[in-house]
Amino acid sequence: MDRRTFSAAMLATLPAWSARAQTPSAPAAPSAPSAPPAATGPAASAWTREAYIAAMQQSGRPHDISAAAFESIQKRKKGALEQIERYLAQRFGKADPAVLKAFAELPREYYHYHYADKRALGGDAYESEAKPWAIGYGSALSDYLGQAYMTQALAPKATDTVLEIGTGSGFQSSLLSRIVRNVHSIEIIEPLGKAVANIYKPLGISNVATRVGDGFFGWPEVEGGFDSIIVTCAAQFVPPALFKQLKAGGRLLIPIGQPFKRGQFLFIYNKDADGKVTSRKDVGVFFIPMTGAMMKGEAGKT
Repeated sequence: MDRRTFSAAMLATLPAWSARAQTPSAPAAPSAPSAPPAATGPAASAWTREAYIAAMQQSGRPHDISAAAFESIQKRKKGALEQIERYLAQRFGKADPAVLKAFAELPREYYHYHYADKRALGGDAYESEAKPWAIGYGSALSDYLGQAYMTQALAPKATDTVLEIGTGSGFQSSLLSRIVRNVHSIEIIEPLGKAVANIYKPLGISNVATRVGDGFFGWPEVEGGFDSIIVTCAAQFVPPALFKQLKAGGRLLIPIGQPFKRGQFLFIYNKDADGKVTSRKDVGVFFIPMTGAMMKGEAGKT
């Protein structure tokens, strides 16, 4: 998910993030199993320096890292996971075990990569003060507290099919893949979307489908729609296609506000069994804008 950017002052409500929108392409992925598949690949067994190097190579982002640097990352991970648990407990009363488990399973250092510069930044992972990290093309890997918050607020279930608008680094879709049945993720920045599509297989993630496209239109080819939708860029209004593709009983998270201006808020929409949609204004946020059709204003609604 990813181009959310909050100010440091907003850390009391939600930390700094970053996001984007998208432009059509591939068909929907085949139906997935009834629950998240068991993780396979290097991250599922022993996540070692050698496994990291091999996965980076397989994903088309070759990179070496010293044993000392890799060990430092693993030591910092424990502290970051504890920080996430405290933060979610503070915000929700209790941290969702499924969210904590998903964070523990994923090697965040694997997602620290600047695609425009072709430069790995894994050594920066699990910083003590959570913040977003640039990954090129104006996109970012969102800070881990913000990602944890939105994931728990989405209330994902093991049988869910989820749509993400704004693939970014691929971390958010990977995180959800450990919790839900399958994830469909759309990225509008073509070179980023094409490159990030290669990162899932080396970690054994098989239930994420990606495409390059405009997230304003959602993913209409997915039969039956989505149990939940998460948008990681600021929109001026909710794209009508997303309401249409949200299943009865579903939930939609989206930042609403003017481009590059303060005063944006995360909104949570719920659709009941009769198709009635209710909304709730959640925390204050600051995201970069959804591009594509959204930027065309009223013309984009047609």
